[in-house]
Amino acid sequence: MLALTAGAALAVVSSRAADWRPGYLVVLLLILAIGSEAMTIELRRVRMSGSFLALVLAMALLGPAPAAAIGATSVLVDDLARRRPLRDALWNAMTFVAFPLIGGWIIRVATAGSAFGDEQALGFAALVGLVYMLMNATNFASVALYLKTVRGINFRESWQTVYVTVLPFEFATALLTSAVAFSYSRIGVGAVGLLAVVLFVFQYLIRAGVEAYERGIELTRRTKELASLQVGVLSTVLQTLSMRDAMTARHSAAVARYSREVARMLGLPEREQELIHTAALLHDIGKFILPDSVLFADRKLTDDEWQLIKLHPEQGAKLVERIEGYGPVAEIVMYHHERFSGGGYPAGISGEAIPLGSRIISAADTYDVMTSRDSYRRPVSSEAALAELRRVSGTQLDPLVVETFERVILERRVKFSHSDAADFESELAFERRVADYARPRVAA
Repeated sequence: MLALTAGAALAVVSSRAADWRPGYLVVLLLILAIGSEAMTIELRRVRMSGSFLALVLAMALLGPAPAAAIGATSVLVDDLARRRPLRDALWNAMTFVAFPLIGGWIIRVATAGSAFGDEQALGFAALVGLVYMLMNATNFASVALYLKTVRGINFRESWQTVYVTVLPFEFATALLTSAVAFSYSRIGVGAVGLLAVVLFVFQYLIRAGVEAYERGIELTRRTKELASLQVGVLSTVLQTLSMRDAMTARHSAAVARYSREVARMLGLPEREQELIHTAALLHDIGKFILPDSVLFADRKLTDDEWQLIKLHPEQGAKLVERIEGYGPVAEIVMYHHERFSGGGYPAGISGEAIPLGSRIISAADTYDVMTSRDSYRRPVSSEAALAELRRVSGTQLDPLVVETFERVILERRVKFSHSDAADFESELAFERRVADYARPRVAA
């Protein structure tokens, strides 16, 4: 209240009779300011209107006192019409008195003693545009400060989500306001007709920008929800598999860790690394079809049981491909039991016809099965497992992948602890996976 009183007093002291002439210009700008306040747009609790154009023109064509009077009157009329709380109304009135006074005095001091010819008129128009942007930023800062003080809304968030979003439109409107100020020196009050067009353009641009922004926010929110749902289903399946068979679930997490490191050492892009890592996590998801008598068998499996096990890559791929955007993951899961020389399952393909991700998972799968505790075999040392990988290189496994895998183990010292739950959880990385799934994908 004190600041508002001080501002009003300063406006009265600085007022000059010439500032209020011509009277019809004062009335027209006041009508435009009040009318545009009635067509406000709200974004993140911050209201925007075209009254700013009328106020800046009042600063430029009349003076600080009329500009402050027009600003205070227009905002108070709007506050009364909308029945805003007294606290909000007083803050609005203070703001709409303060920045017109500041902007009006900047223009008055900058143009003192100037007679505006053609070149000076261009300079005057540029000054009006500059003051528009400066006062516009001041106004937004005032609103953001108020929202932080009264409602606890983060200042930076308000500034970035509102002002930065509409900044291109504000800049375009500042140019149009400059054009009106320039035209006024030539065609007089007829330029106010141009102002009405400017106000319409301003409202249209801002409304279109805000609607596009809000659609983007809504799309992002819905995409995030879908991602959480889709990836959450997979995470739940993995966690359920872990409860049913912790050994298989942690084996999948180990294969995922090894596979990502091999993909990274091969120089694959980050997106491809993540794709292979996800496929490795899910490569044994098809084992849900197996009965406990097969899944937990502590004996050599029968031929019929082996035929049942051979179904798990295809069944896993069918489960994964149901999730939108996971087609490439499903393809890798499908072929992770193919042999490099041919004769694997389910398709019997060979060489580079097997997806690279599948070839990487195959090597990691083989290594981890040998080095971790299994239901029907004892683990072997890392050295022995690597020797076995080299032995089957070129027949069962891709030689390049085997060579790279060996470097991952020996040079990078990558390992996975099957007894440590933290290793399992870190490979799931649910939140990161949701964020990655929600990122826009570029169509091929």
